[in-house]
Amino acid sequence: MRRAAILPLFLLGIAAVGLLFSQSTPSGVLSLTATTANVAGAPDAVRFEILRWSTDDEREKLMSAWELKFLPGDGAGKPARGGGRGAAAAGRGRAAPSAAPTTKLTPEAALANALQETTTVGYLWSSENVGYALRYAARIANPDRSQRIILITDRRLGAVNQLWNPTFSGDPNTYEFSVIELRLNAKDEGEGRASITGKIAPDPAAKIVTLENYDMLPAIFKDVRSKKP
Repeated sequence: MRRAAILPLFLLGIAAVGLLFSQSTPSGVLSLTATTANVAGAPDAVRFEILRWSTDDEREKLMSAWELKFLPGDGAGKPARGGGRGAAAAGRGRAAPSAAPTTKLTPEAALANALQETTTVGYLWSSENVGYALRYAARIANPDRSQRIILITDRRLGAVNQLWNPTFSGDPNTYEFSVIELRLNAKDEGEGRASITGKIAPDPAAKIVTLENYDMLPAIFKDVRSKKP
């Protein structure tokens, strides 16, 4: 009797936890499906889940890192060069201690470090066991209702497997992250490219780094479509 009475309460508790989880899970602002192309694992079904768009402040911090204005990890916004105890000592007439030689920080390395300090704004899911966290997501709307969607992952596509190796000519990048650009028409359909090969550079319209020669790169994402609820 006691065991029979406990079972319904146990099942009711599971149902309540499931309801609470479903209510607390963010629905996101955009969900897209696509199929990979021109890479070793193609065709592979992928899904983009964008939980929110990045803020202007988040974008500016990433670009400050790219421009080497601030050292990664300086949450208080300390200048990348100058200042500090050495400069203060020199100002008081004492010689500043010589700094140990360090590897020159590149814009790509600084951006990679800065991406690790941002929050996750979405995910890219594929057939891999683990998805890719999106650390930057922005949308640029055009007058004809087409749009560009710029995404930056926290780690490089294919960092631990061969699925994203290009099947076209070009040297694969060694960036520790990946920049993805999706271009959609007014019906939210289109294709996309990624920094698997080629270079990235600041884009005045997007105000963030994007693919330097988008039109010259093969499509990596085909049949991109908005996933209707």
